[in-house]
Amino acid sequence: MDIKALDNDLTSLIEKKIALSKTDYSSEDYDELEEELHDLEDDFLEKYGDYLEDAFHEVHDEFCPDTDVLLPIAYLPNEVASTEDGYDITFQEGVYVEVDDYPGKETKLVLLPKPTRIILQVDSQNKEVVWQAK
Repeated sequence: MDIKALDNDLTSLIEKKIALSKTDYSSEDYDELEEELHDLEDDFLEKYGDYLEDAFHEVHDEFCPDTDVLLPIAYLPNEVASTEDGYDITFQEGVYVEVDDYPGKETKLVLLPKPTRIILQVDSQNKEVVWQAK
């Protein structure tokens, strides 16, 4: 697996998703951006879907075995903040999962680039990297 290419493609996908979320639905550019995003998602899943699904299965098996694994693109955030180290997200982002170690918490999984990693958000204060591409 070319981890650098994965990270670059994931970054492009997130940037396109952010651009679409900031575009008003009535804008002339909306449909074109949406189509570009769907094309990027399809290409991304074709190239990296199996690799990332395996990663999500590992994470789910270890942390949230009672929650179904979704397509990798489902775990992408809609909004991110750029940091000097890459990207960061707020607690509103991610896919809810039931984590046995944190009963009663609204835990979430998120896929982020720079480096490509899966983040487990335990609450608004606590998050941890539970997988990183190697």
